[in-house]
Parts: sequence; C-alpha cells; structure tokens
Amino acid sequence: MNTTVRWIDGMMMVGESASGHAIVMDGPEELGGKNLGVRPMEMLLLGMGGCTTVDVVSTLKKMRENVQDCRVEISAKRADEHPKVFTAIHLHFIVEGDNLNDKKITKAVSLSADKYCSASIMLAKTATVTHDFEVIQIGSA
Repeated sequence: MNTTVRWIDGMMMVGESASGHAIVMDGPEELGGKNLGVRPMEMLLLGMGGCTTVDVVSTLKKMRENVQDCRVEISAKRADEHPKVFTAIHLHFIVEGDNLNDKKITKAVSLSADKYCSASIMLAKTATVTHDFEVIQIGSA
C-alpha cells in the first residue's frame, strides 16, 4: 500500500491514496492552520471507524441479520505529553435493523476487535480500546 501526503501551505496537506482518492488535512488556526480539513489524528480514528464498521456489517450480513444502518461513535483520549498517542479509545456501535439478535452483534463486534480490524488491533498496542453497542429495532412489533 502506498500513499502520498503533499504539504500545501501553513498546516494544510492533501493526502492522496493509491486508489486515486484525496483528502484535505489541516490544523487549527491557533497552531498555524486554517481549519480547512480533518486533523491527521482524527484521520486515524476515522480509519479505525471505517475498518471496524465494515467488519461488523459484513459479519452481521453473513449471519443473515437484517441490518439497515450501522454507525460507530468514537471517543478518544490522548497523552498530555509528546508523543501524544491515544491512550484510551471507546467505540460505541449503533446498529439498526429488523429483529436483530444481540448475541450476534456481540460476536460481530468481538470478531472485529480481536481478529479482523487491523486498525483497531494496531491502535490497541498503545491505547485501551473498549467497545459497546446499542440496537435500534425497526419494523418489528
């Protein structure tokens, strides 16, 4: 996997993926940025969120669960001193669907956390990563 990050101005950069997509990253104004893009450390959390959400949804679909929507809200804490690594990350999944099975969701989240999500497993080397979920049943009586 190869990517390129190009400095534009101030703290603004454009990241270009090997698949041909680009994203703007920037810093806050108080640190010389213009607040025109995602912070690089936010990108790490977004990548982790994307990785684990794909795992959870694909696993639930393989389990024949009728998932209509899935999102993960991520909260994280960083060290006060440099390097300001993530020290704690919590992932809260919100899964919506029809007649969803809590045990299957628990299994899907666990499989992602322990086996499939490379980003989550990698970040767990420096941070305590926790997970929970809530289910929103739709279309059920």
